[in-house]
Amino acid sequence: MNIEIKVPPLPESVSDATLVAWHKNAGESVLRDENLLDLETDKVVLEVPAPASGRIARILVESGATVEAGDVLAILEEGEVAAVQAVAPAVIKTKAAVKTSPAVRHLLDEHDLDAAMIVGTGKDGRITKADVMSFLKSDDSGDVAPGDTASVAEETVAAHFERSEQRVPMTRLRARIAERLVEAQHTAAMLTTFNEVDLTEVIELRKRYKESFEKKYGVRLGFMSFFAKAAVEALKQFPTINASVEGTDIIYHNYYDIGIAVSSDRGLMVPILRDVDQMSFAGFEASLSELADKVQTGTISMDDLTGGTFTITNGGVFGSMMSTPILNQPQSAILGMHAIQQRPMVVDGDIVARPMMYLAVTYDHRIVDGKEAIQFLVAIKEQLEDPARLLLQI
Repeated sequence: MNIEIKVPPLPESVSDATLVAWHKNAGESVLRDENLLDLETDKVVLEVPAPASGRIARILVESGATVEAGDVLAILEEGEVAAVQAVAPAVIKTKAAVKTSPAVRHLLDEHDLDAAMIVGTGKDGRITKADVMSFLKSDDSGDVAPGDTASVAEETVAAHFERSEQRVPMTRLRARIAERLVEAQHTAAMLTTFNEVDLTEVIELRKRYKESFEKKYGVRLGFMSFFAKAAVEALKQFPTINASVEGTDIIYHNYYDIGIAVSSDRGLMVPILRDVDQMSFAGFEASLSELADKVQTGTISMDDLTGGTFTITNGGVFGSMMSTPILNQPQSAILGMHAIQQRPMVVDGDIVARPMMYLAVTYDHRIVDGKEAIQFLVAIKEQLEDPARLLLQI
């Protein structure tokens, strides 16, 4: 029986997608639930699995094409594939055992590489695009014969002085990110205010309890849970900062869905943790870890990225000392965290070294007054400098 492979229903507000890459060719056999191709939308990469075992009879749409929900992409001829498994069991097992993102799989397919040949440096040994590129460079150098050192030297000198350019189209995600950033600049009246926070107490508390916390809950006690909890308490005091703009209306939210910016090979994504005010520290860390893992593996869904009343971004993990984050519209504010650095501070008349962090909050001045934004940031500072307040919610 022939089965049509169709574009699955796309996320709400997404009208079309780009067929990024086929992982099977016409005539090849496939197993049920094996990924056949990747579709890229403005937000996520969707995998299209085989609905049954069989053989790809025809491919109707090539890589790079724009498709819509319901479009027929290929014809699958259903049937047994035991013979295929007998011929190449090792390959099937290897590829299934190595977790890679769609972007990395596309690069592997482009260069006809087996993921098992590459050592991954990502989380849990996952292979990143940088790992693939490093492997390609080392593989190229390994093709040189021992007697070819002179030619290698000549090629190296030539390569050093070579001037070249490469033009590549933006991915749909990168194009969408660019569009939203420009839109935010043109729509909102953005202003940023700064403060600094002494993280002595948070660091001491984390150091004291992180081992027992991880042992009991099975998740690491990170800094983000302290900042998210402090932000929620501050948002309760200043509800306009948890609001959003829709036309000429201000929508006040009585819930706290916090977006956490996560960097990936495909670009910056902001998965949403919902009802953070109802979460424990352990619940927050577990949810954040799960969503960050989805971002890195390319399995994040549109639902995971939709909504949010406030966003936190941490440029400090990359060494940023200070920045002015851009709003994630239609939200009215975003908190920027930065690198922790030992700095001399005056405490009770004495100069002491303290772990300090600059904080920034960018806000929409159309609905948030400067006074509110400043007091909001001070409220976060007070919560973090005396973390017992987070437990007592005062």
